[in-house]
Amino acid sequence: MEPTKVGVAPLLDLSKYPQAQAFVARCCEFFDEVKDLTPGAPLEARLNRDYGPGNPYYEDFCKFIRAGLGEGWAATAELDGPKYRRSRIVAPSAETHFISITTVYMDSQEEYRGQYHAHPYGEINCVVQIDESAELKGMQGWQGAGWTCPGPGTHHYPEVRGGALVALFFLPAGRISYAAKPGDPQPHCL
Repeated sequence: MEPTKVGVAPLLDLSKYPQAQAFVARCCEFFDEVKDLTPGAPLEARLNRDYGPGNPYYEDFCKFIRAGLGEGWAATAELDGPKYRRSRIVAPSAETHFISITTVYMDSQEEYRGQYHAHPYGEINCVVQIDESAELKGMQGWQGAGWTCPGPGTHHYPEVRGGALVALFFLPAGRISYAAKPGDPQPHCL
């Protein structure tokens, strides 16, 4: 069954969650370093090399997201029952260098597809494993702990296998589109 709810996650009220406030502040520090980089395969390789497991940003993001699941501010709005949920943490703003922050929880041992969507300006995903065997499928293939980074204009089904994870995704200008269709041509830069 393909999920049908689009855009149902309200924006988080940060004032209720001090940990979420600290998380957004940490994201802004990360954005200071990556704000001028373009999503795509080269950035995905760079993030996995320089910002992957063991990097303080990556480890802090994982810590905050796991805490957010427990505190009820990360990935709370059900899209297809409890196995597929989303939370919009912040909208793009000057503080975030006009990058939005969203969390998507997906849980399935078998390959599971979420909502087909496009990334008009690309997308940066931090893969936060809840189960060590969980993987997220990016444009370059399956990724465990680390990063995926679909380029501008790309479109796909978000897919998970091997257990639970959170895709912590950052969207330049907050842009995401649900108008793309499977089979539409992909841009030259994935």
